[in-house]
Amino acid sequence: MADPLYYVDQSDVREGKLADVRAAMSDLADFVRAREPQLIAYRFYLDETASTMTLVAVHPDSASLELHMDIGGDKFRGFAELIRMRSIDLYGRPSEAAVERLRAKAEMLGGATVTVHTAQAGFSRPTT
Repeated sequence: MADPLYYVDQSDVREGKLADVRAAMSDLADFVRAREPQLIAYRFYLDETASTMTLVAVHPDSASLELHMDIGGDKFRGFAELIRMRSIDLYGRPSEAAVERLRAKAEMLGGATVTVHTAQAGFSRPTT
């Protein structure tokens, strides 16, 4: 079994766009829930000032991340007017194709950095 991938991105909410961001987060979460049953977790967060949006996703493997990019590409573009993405951090061993697609997404949404972190120690327990 492949190790899961942990995806975390952070974005600045554009001035005056908070209500639109909240609606877009809800819409995208519903869209993903209906189309990607393989995802382990997919959560949006706002910080206490509601100026930073964070997305945390747990994919069972790199193929899941690539599928997510295929399915959600058009939806991601809808965030371009709402946020400025600062960073994407990916924890695990993604395919090169997945990393390249994340770099394109990061550029489209504000020029964010993409950093891949490889596991050095630890474990995951299976869920039931």
